[in-house]
Amino acid sequence: MLTAFFDALAVSFDLPILDWIQAHLRCGFLDAVLPVITVLGDDGIFWIAVAVVLLCIPRTRRIGLGVGFALLIGLVVCNLTLKPLIARIRPYDLQAQNGVTIVLLVERLSDYSFPSGHTIASFEAATVLMKNSRKMGIPALILAVLIAFSRLYLYVHYPTDVIFAVFAGILFGFLGNALAIRLTDGLAARRARAGK
Repeated sequence: MLTAFFDALAVSFDLPILDWIQAHLRCGFLDAVLPVITVLGDDGIFWIAVAVVLLCIPRTRRIGLGVGFALLIGLVVCNLTLKPLIARIRPYDLQAQNGVTIVLLVERLSDYSFPSGHTIASFEAATVLMKNSRKMGIPALILAVLIAFSRLYLYVHYPTDVIFAVFAGILFGFLGNALAIRLTDGLAARRARAGK
């Protein structure tokens, strides 16, 4: 039932958008740049590194904790739960079933498509950073948007994968940030009580 729903959505909404991008936006510059940008979202490694660096600096420790919590929530909800549950095949595989060959600029992926893990991780981190520091948040948000677009340009995700991931990433970013505040405030209060 879910497969039929997502296939119908792909034909009516997703594939026309992906094909429009291929027909109107493809150029040598983006062909060279976007495969590099998309790598920054691979396995959330870049954003994990950002969280670790922030955790190492006392002044930004709570922000790093918020990014870490957000990434963990996204991993559990999206990568470990939704992807295998929905099991949506990649757009280039769906096109291949219809006899259309898509020439990819990146390697074919072995996991499922919905939702976009690159996009979720990017918007989780960008949301936490934006909530705490516009100086860090604005560049992170720009990078998140570029990574999300790269997934469409490279034909490895459907627009609905990315749209869902943007909203989920923002939500998980707020949740991660709230958890970090609660934890650090709780620890500070406990230390204050112990010091009396």
